[in-house]
Amino acid sequence: MVNSSSFSNVVTHLCKTANVSRSGYYNYLKCNNKRKQREEEDLVVRDTILIAFNHRGYKKGSRSIKMTLENEFNIVYSRKKIQRIMKKYNIVCPIRCANPYKRIAKATKEHSVLPNLLNREFKQGITGKVLLTDITYLPYGDNHMAYLSTIKDASTNEILAYNLSDKITLDIATGTIHKLMATPGLHLDNAAFIHSDQGVHYTSPKFQHLLKKYKLGQSMSRRENCWDNAPQESFFGHLKDEVAYKNCITLDELQISIDNYIDYYNNYRCQWNLKKLTPVQYRNQLFSCIALFLKCP
Repeated sequence: MVNSSSFSNVVTHLCKTANVSRSGYYNYLKCNNKRKQREEEDLVVRDTILIAFNHRGYKKGSRSIKMTLENEFNIVYSRKKIQRIMKKYNIVCPIRCANPYKRIAKATKEHSVLPNLLNREFKQGITGKVLLTDITYLPYGDNHMAYLSTIKDASTNEILAYNLSDKITLDIATGTIHKLMATPGLHLDNAAFIHSDQGVHYTSPKFQHLLKKYKLGQSMSRRENCWDNAPQESFFGHLKDEVAYKNCITLDELQISIDNYIDYYNNYRCQWNLKKLTPVQYRNQLFSCIALFLKCP
């Protein structure tokens, strides 16, 4: 039987060998149960975060996880806590990479470059006024390429119309405009205008004539300045992070993936700069505010 004195001597010797203090060793033993309890609590939080991380099939960062937990599950975690758990258990959100493709060919002489009416004033608090558009490349299947054209409401971030094609002809841009104007229940402001880059599709006389036909104004970013259309570029970045488009085999399969994502983006994906609402919720909130304002004497 080992007496307390000899045990104390052994502990002292081992602590000296390990270069730790006796008080530190006993404090470690005292806190062991607390550490186990903290680990068990972290595992519960991790499992909850993973539910939000994979909610509706799209991986998310800490901001989206926080909003999803609050809006979908009535669970409130601080963003700092979410980031700590993600780091601890290596839960990695998608990271956007720089877009590698080159810009569309320079406009020919008969094409017209128009001035920048927007000047990065994206959030004007008016739905259906500032309409951003652009085209992105989506490689899929066995060396196939698709092209996605979208129109985004800058005030609400809602995707109002989109057009997927395996050809990058003028039709992809004009077709998106036709789809926009055929959208049921669409409310456009009297001063609505389309803002784009200086791509050949948007400088085309046919495209510009189509906008005039629908009484839409037109604005263009400055040359080689992606920040002038940043919200639209941001949407393409999120889409490419969150949709496994390269795994699609056929164009029809890719179309289904894009349809599902845009429905998710508009109706379920909360956004930090939209007061933690989805684009559709934020649009409805703006409508409600305008209605109340008009009722005021």
